[in-house]
Amino acid sequence: MTRAVGPGEKAGGRGETVVSPTKAKVKKILDILAKSYPDARIELNFTTPLELLVATILSAQCTDTRVNLVTPHLFKKYRSAKAYAEANPASFEEEIRSTGFFRSKAKNIIACCQELVRDFGGKVPRTMEELTGLPGVGRKTANIILYNAYDIPGFGVDTHVARVTNRLGIVDTEDPERIEEQMCRFLPQQDWGQATHLFIFHGRRTCAAKQPRCPQCALRSFCPWPGKR
Repeated sequence: MTRAVGPGEKAGGRGETVVSPTKAKVKKILDILAKSYPDARIELNFTTPLELLVATILSAQCTDTRVNLVTPHLFKKYRSAKAYAEANPASFEEEIRSTGFFRSKAKNIIACCQELVRDFGGKVPRTMEELTGLPGVGRKTANIILYNAYDIPGFGVDTHVARVTNRLGIVDTEDPERIEEQMCRFLPQQDWGQATHLFIFHGRRTCAAKQPRCPQCALRSFCPWPGKR
């Protein structure tokens, strides 16, 4: 028998009752995701913070698979921030054309590396404020770099994270900064980075935008999304 929906709760589909987001609920969701995706990790290939910075800028509106096809050539040719800073814009655009939005990405990467050379000795900084001051670097990119390059806690919000957290009823906003803020309240700081990977893996492998695999979803009983199949 389904109990009445109390204050701060909302009813799910098919007779389900879904409690509003709590730290306990989010922890349970992440525990299930960790068992479902034990290999959850960043899928961009890189060996240095600079390589990750370039790869993450290229990954905007592009798959990690495509970026990983482009970066081996770049990483071999451009081995320092100075090399990117001095790149010929037209040539660089052609080298990254297949990642889409190649003109703006080339402009941002070159300008970003020029600032790295001028202000940071060619090194990628380690703070949110410094990273987001670089051309082409928003909070998502900064959080990815902080956690994956420097092991500094950061929760990155991409389209997968936004979709999954909204469908699960954990957040009720499409604004990336508000999602980040809310998720960081629900999660202990040491879990921010891995939680990002788990939500991304779930969004890519199960909770897809157009054809989600709801019948196979390990989180089905937690999901209040009205579009659930």
